Amino acid sequence: MRGKIIKIWLGLARRNRRVLILDFLLLALAVYLGFALRLTLLIESNFRDSLVKSILLYPVCVTGILYLGGVYKVLWPQASVEEYAKLTRNYLLGAALFLGVDFFMKSLSVPRSSLAIILFAGIVFIGATRASWRLAELATAHEESPKIKHKGALIIGAGEAGAFIARDLQRRQSDLIPLGFIDEDPEKRGKSIAGLPVLGGDESLSEAARRLGAEVALIAIPSASGTNVRKYLDVLSLLGVEVRVLPSLHALAGGRIEVSMMRSVELQDLLRRDPIILDEAGIGSVISGKRVLITGAGGSIGSEICAQIMKHTPAELLLLGHGETSIYNLLQAIERSEGGCSEVPKTPVIADIADAETMTNVMSVHRPEVIFHAAAHKHVPLMEDNPRESLRVNALGTWTLANMAGRFGAERFVMISTDKAVHPSSVMGATKRVAERLLRSVQSAHPNTAYITVRFGNVLGSRGSVVPLFERQIRDGGPVTVTHAEMSRYFMLIPEAVSLVLQAASMGHGGELYVLDMGEPVMIKEMAETLIRLHGREPYTDIPIKFTGIRPGEKLNEELFYDPASVSRTMHDKIFLATLNDEDPEIIREVRSLLAPELDEPSLRRGIFTLGTG
Repeated sequence: MRGKIIKIWLGLARRNRRVLILDFLLLALAVYLGFALRLTLLIESNFRDSLVKSILLYPVCVTGILYLGGVYKVLWPQASVEEYAKLTRNYLLGAALFLGVDFFMKSLSVPRSSLAIILFAGIVFIGATRASWRLAELATAHEESPKIKHKGALIIGAGEAGAFIARDLQRRQSDLIPLGFIDEDPEKRGKSIAGLPVLGGDESLSEAARRLGAEVALIAIPSASGTNVRKYLDVLSLLGVEVRVLPSLHALAGGRIEVSMMRSVELQDLLRRDPIILDEAGIGSVISGKRVLITGAGGSIGSEICAQIMKHTPAELLLLGHGETSIYNLLQAIERSEGGCSEVPKTPVIADIADAETMTNVMSVHRPEVIFHAAAHKHVPLMEDNPRESLRVNALGTWTLANMAGRFGAERFVMISTDKAVHPSSVMGATKRVAERLLRSVQSAHPNTAYITVRFGNVLGSRGSVVPLFERQIRDGGPVTVTHAEMSRYFMLIPEAVSLVLQAASMGHGGELYVLDMGEPVMIKEMAETLIRLHGREPYTDIPIKFTGIRPGEKLNEELFYDPASVSRTMHDKIFLATLNDEDPEIIREVRSLLAPELDEPSLRRGIFTLGTG
């Protein structure tokens, strides 16, 4: 019987017209109480005319404003603080309207004390009604899901994100019950947020998790660095507590925070760094309203460049790729993310950047003003077996596109390079170094175009990243293969790297080689161990790690600079400027001679490394 009554009551809340009628009656009751408590239950005859007018006028004023304010479109059983704030604002406007009418209608003459009672009782009645619907919804959800096994959850971070998560857990049917907050702010300790206590700082984490029996910890700090995430993970994993984390600030940009966003900790969370401050106005001045060409647009870096450039409203995006599938997938991804509402024209271009005839046609038709050149062959072992193709695409392709940019009046040409171009030991690294030199040589031939190179290391999540391989090997039960126990690499997250590429693009005037601050190098062995632990397994015990030996062309450790003493700081603390020598414009002749069909592979390989070490 009780459950049936609750359902009927909730059914009323889902019918807007019925809610409006109920509000009208409750507000009329508030008017009667205002008169009755001031006078008597049987209203004196000389006030009855005023009572009748007020019973009609007050509900009309308030419900009219509530209707115009969209209050009756709210689904109150699932309302949040924002909806109650809307109710309060519109109620106050309606009450002010009634007070204004009372002031100008001399015949109304409502006693002052009655007005105070009416206004107070009105908001109490309609607010309590809506609160009862919310409580009824929670009671119904609890009765209908008795088999859900609930887990206690500690929330790390009592800021805005943590408060949102706590309230979302309290509103929704979830398997998590929030227990309290851990926060480093001393002013919050001992306080209550969203009805939950702030239990202490990071030093209290272990003790609070044990005492409260927490099974899950939610890291609700979008700006948390990788070091902090790792610290929390190390403490909680020893207690058997599952750790979930919010995505980074970049991933949350413009979005609302909800429990559904919480996910298991991933390797990228452990590599987070402090949020990057960008000169958005400077970046916008380079991109906004311009025709922008992105080569390698379907790749990991290229697709992220597309995503970030879209925020700066270019006049047109030219998405160039050699493979039609990657460009098709990119267009589909953009369509899904935008909901089909973007006004930026997007033109797919399927072409080989080293094909001069095709690129001449592309450039003459579209005349891009800004070019981001991310296309390249990047797989080190594969390029060891295909040196000619590596030189043709990475070096000749770069020169072809860069020369076209100058011929057709592009304002800016930005090339993505790699740390493997520094003292290269691989064909891929050497050909990217040749590309750097070629770009420098083109600058003197086309001084009106700013040619800029941005060099950085590995990005986590790219197609060629070692992480997907490790993930697959862990799922298969191992072994996880690492080439050498002492091997290390620089890593960045793709959004971070691309943000800095755009920043560098806005800073350069032509001829610069910028190097991104990659942080400290990461030991590949430790990365493999961490990934195994993130999958709930123990390295060497549950999943073996096998050392296979360094592959052809690989270095034990990567470098970012030829000569650290020749590197200077820039206006941005994450971007360095390398000092460069002038290049002979005729270097392209040497590249072409190496691509002659009759040249044997050993000579080709020697020539690549000769040019690539210059």
